[in-house]
Amino acid sequence: MKFSICFEAQMVDTSRESEQRTFFEAVEQAVYAEEMGLDGVWAVEHHALTQYAHMSAPESFLAFVAGKTSRIRIGHGVVCLPPMMNHPVKVAERVATLDILSRGRVNFGIGKGGTEQEAGTFGYRLDELQPMIDESMYLIPKIMVEDEIEHDGKYIKIPRRPIHPKPYQDPHPPMFMAATRAESLKVAGSRGLGGMVLGFSSPEETAELNRIYREAFANRNPADQVGYFPNEYLAVGCPIIVGDDREKARRIGLRGQRFFAQAIHHWYGGGGKPDIHVDDLDADRHVAEVKQEEEALVAYLHEAKIPVTSAATDMYNVDHAYGTPQDAIAYLERLEAAGADECLMLMQMGTVPHEAIMETLRHLGETIIPHFREKEAKAKVA
Repeated sequence: MKFSICFEAQMVDTSRESEQRTFFEAVEQAVYAEEMGLDGVWAVEHHALTQYAHMSAPESFLAFVAGKTSRIRIGHGVVCLPPMMNHPVKVAERVATLDILSRGRVNFGIGKGGTEQEAGTFGYRLDELQPMIDESMYLIPKIMVEDEIEHDGKYIKIPRRPIHPKPYQDPHPPMFMAATRAESLKVAGSRGLGGMVLGFSSPEETAELNRIYREAFANRNPADQVGYFPNEYLAVGCPIIVGDDREKARRIGLRGQRFFAQAIHHWYGGGGKPDIHVDDLDADRHVAEVKQEEEALVAYLHEAKIPVTSAATDMYNVDHAYGTPQDAIAYLERLEAAGADECLMLMQMGTVPHEAIMETLRHLGETIIPHFREKEAKAKVA
């Protein structure tokens, strides 16, 4: 199992000074992640989501990180593909350039963005995007591989042109698809794409998502393949804060999770400018508040006649890798048993201080990852 860190550029204070500090700290964390033996750095793409995610130009962030590192994988998790947001020619050019300059370290995830706020920023409605995303996702790997491209589609039209450069990885970087629920994981599997589930699912929910994804992948029609090769791989979100002081780590992690949940529900509900603050309570109080917030959400969904799904409520799971290194190992082993190929470790949740993230990375490098590598080595010998 691989271990990576995922960045939203999430923050409580949205002043210019805080925004800049968040990015500088994210770079420091990414560089330290490589030093501590992590396998990957991923960056989301979101637009116009104040507090929740200021990572609107992941291609710039990832290129900067690639230039400061030498080994760690560089992941788009994901590029949003509405044509006015990211034209497929530009996506292919940017991904190929990053792949060359990182000497073949790019992972390429695709998605559509999840809110009307983002879709509307570029003149779209959220419910009209999926056909555009489908057209673009099939087209981009062709642009990266073929000497010339010509395309006359419903949403995208490209006259015959040579597009440069071509990627370092041959034929192109491995492709992934963002998936927040079972149906989208089925699509990812049926199209031969790696699945990325970035959220707060429990290990038990992850096991069921893994079953759905593997079944779809095994039964896929080769004619539906996106890209030039299949990529059977399930990367799952894992909120994590680790420290020597269990209570402190749980308090920091649960507070960050509450901020994350409130921010995402604000924007996914289409609200106005947010002003989210979460008090610094003890861990048990945070757990109680999380349960109350979940009950309020479920009541709202029922009243609005919106189906209550695990995708809507999983961020209120409080059983995550918060605590000591031993606590984290026990939780990560549950994700491993559930079928995760990679843990997308979420630390950069709005209220979590830089020092807590750096301490978590240190424990990952000194104790947690070596535990799994030693276990894997013993299994190979056996």
